[in-house]
Amino acid sequence: MKLFCSWDTRVGRFYIGQDRNGFHPMHDDDSLGRYRTAQKAVEDLAHGHTFSIHTGDDTADLGIPDDIDEWNSADE
Repeated sequence: MKLFCSWDTRVGRFYIGQDRNGFHPMHDDDSLGRYRTAQKAVEDLAHGHTFSIHTGDDTADLGIPDDIDEWNSADE
């Protein structure tokens, strides 16, 4: 899977990755869903509409921006 953007939170770094099946919001190497676009993956992650993360936190409470243009390059 190719990781191309990231966002740091108090529970760790989130990524948006891409493979041949679509775009995946990722946390601790876990895919939190599959989406047709990276922007939709970011929006659902920011609003808490993805699979749960292992810490039990709601991703809507982590300050994740819902605009992919605000995210960092995965290399940063």
